[in-house]
Amino acid sequence: MGHVFPRALEEEAIYIMREVAAQFERPALLFSGGKDSITLVHLARKAFYPAPIPFPLLHVDTGHNFPETIEFRDELVARTGARLIVRYVQDSIDQGKVKEETGKFASRNMLQTVTLLDAIEEFKFDACIGGARRDEEKARAKERIFSVRDDFGGWDAKKQRPELFDMLNGRIHVGENVRVFPISNWTELDVWNYIKEEKLGLPSLYFSHERSIIERDGFYWPHSAFLQTTPDEVPFPATVRFRTVGDMTCTAAVMSQADNVDDIISEIIEATISERGARMDDKRSEAAMEKRKQVGYF
Repeated sequence: MGHVFPRALEEEAIYIMREVAAQFERPALLFSGGKDSITLVHLARKAFYPAPIPFPLLHVDTGHNFPETIEFRDELVARTGARLIVRYVQDSIDQGKVKEETGKFASRNMLQTVTLLDAIEEFKFDACIGGARRDEEKARAKERIFSVRDDFGGWDAKKQRPELFDMLNGRIHVGENVRVFPISNWTELDVWNYIKEEKLGLPSLYFSHERSIIERDGFYWPHSAFLQTTPDEVPFPATVRFRTVGDMTCTAAVMSQADNVDDIISEIIEATISERGARMDDKRSEAAMEKRKQVGYF
């Protein structure tokens, strides 16, 4: 069932976490409530145990999250004693900094970049730890583990440093920050094998459950007040789960009976579509992720 999790990946991630604590003054861990950021919190706890995690979790709340995600986030924070900072996309909309999208494919995914950059400025974070992995999407594949961003949050390929022999260079100019990806070298399967071995809890969304969905362009979307539907998109009940968890407006479900980790691992091994193949925000154009990185998205 799957494969034994390669412990060298955990050791590398813990080393990276400790390098962040050593090299930066004000790091934060970007927390989405998804399996990758839950894995990061677990790794951070291991890296600094028995001391508490030495940096806060930052959640950019779009207002279109799955309720299960928020519920799990609050339970995790209560259980671990981690410090949580939440900043809201709705505030950015109310302040006139971003404009709500309209139409069938309206999403707040692009809008959260502004909220994130404002939070980085507000708290003067010089490093932000995230759960991006190279296997997720081709624009992720060329990321360094320490990914330097300019003072506008932008990513410039020419400014990235070589990372030979695990040497991580965190020196930055005033205003710059570094996005850090401790599980960059993991695959989706690695994450699930780690969740299995470490017995990590996850939001119920990841496991098979019945919910109301609509079919659109060959994908199954969760029916919610945030999704703008057309008259022919009639909701119907189905047994589904989610491989990746973003906003309710841009995360498609997969038909599945997998209600436990072993069954999910079997499904992933046999899958013919990538994990982010169910994320509409990546399908807007061939270079959608690349463009979002350049303006400050994770």
